Amino acid sequence: MKLTILTFLLLSLSLFVHAQKDVVLTNARNFLSTLSPELKSRAQYPFDDAERFNWNFVPIKRNGLTYYDFSDKQHDAATVLLKSSLSDQGYQKAMAIVNLENILKVIEKRGPDDHARDPMNYHFTFFGEPAEGKPWAWRFEGHHVALNFTSIGGEIVSSTPSFFGSNPGIVKDGESKGLEVLKEETKLGFELINSLNANQRATAIFSEKAPEEIISGNKRKAVPHTPDGISFKELSKEQQTLFLKLLDVYIKNYAFGFSKKLMDKIKNAGIKNLHFAWAGSLTPGVANYYRIQGPMLLIEYDNTQNNANHVHTTVRDLKDDFAEDILREHYAKEHK
Repeated sequence: MKLTILTFLLLSLSLFVHAQKDVVLTNARNFLSTLSPELKSRAQYPFDDAERFNWNFVPIKRNGLTYYDFSDKQHDAATVLLKSSLSDQGYQKAMAIVNLENILKVIEKRGPDDHARDPMNYHFTFFGEPAEGKPWAWRFEGHHVALNFTSIGGEIVSSTPSFFGSNPGIVKDGESKGLEVLKEETKLGFELINSLNANQRATAIFSEKAPEEIISGNKRKAVPHTPDGISFKELSKEQQTLFLKLLDVYIKNYAFGFSKKLMDKIKNAGIKNLHFAWAGSLTPGVANYYRIQGPMLLIEYDNTQNNANHVHTTVRDLKDDFAEDILREHYAKEHK
């Protein structure tokens, strides 16, 4: 009976992942089908265009379509695609960050015609044609959100580089007072560093001053940072539990299929090979930075700007951002 139940659960999981693949592909096609030729020409680039790597997380001029370009039907189709490309947690976080633009506009005392802070100013850009067995990609990007999805057919094979930021980190006034979009990323980071004893901290803390920004920035290819910090195997069981809980906060932003795939890659590279490094204050509200790093993974958290009330986070696959390694294998197989 136990074997039968296990078999059923594994089959159900397999069917769920397969259905998710079809959904992402279908939703991308559905959205593109709603666009006029003029809009589609602005939204879509060849898959191998350099624009695919032109990602950023600050308020700059971008390519692609924004919510201002959409009819209600197009808006709904775009929302369905974004939801299917992320977990519910990831989607809710992205939308909360988008909505912070309204709060930031008030804080910065911008006028009604000033669109530097604007929840409508988030861009949808596509690379290649969503099709069975073919590589294609799409990007959702604006101030403090940068999500890059690469697919082969309907399967998301990469969701990195990705970026979530929050300004303000904690809303201080108004109807949304107390809102903290990246609360778990902050809270668990402090819990982990403050759980370390003096000897462990000496290994984990590499600077009394936090860097002013995530170190990897918006580079096409991220590289490992030094020093490594404290390794997972140097932590107590309780500290390891905290470490894995913090790791989960980042990995579970992605749609289930890719989230599982990424976690499997991390495990294959060795959980024991992950490190935690810290810089800056051990007290919330003062500039701080941390990273989780391993053979193929880099996660960065930085909270230094606006009197340490402005958070930046990123996840990078050190081996396979934009699925470049997977695509090399795919093309080699297709050529063969």
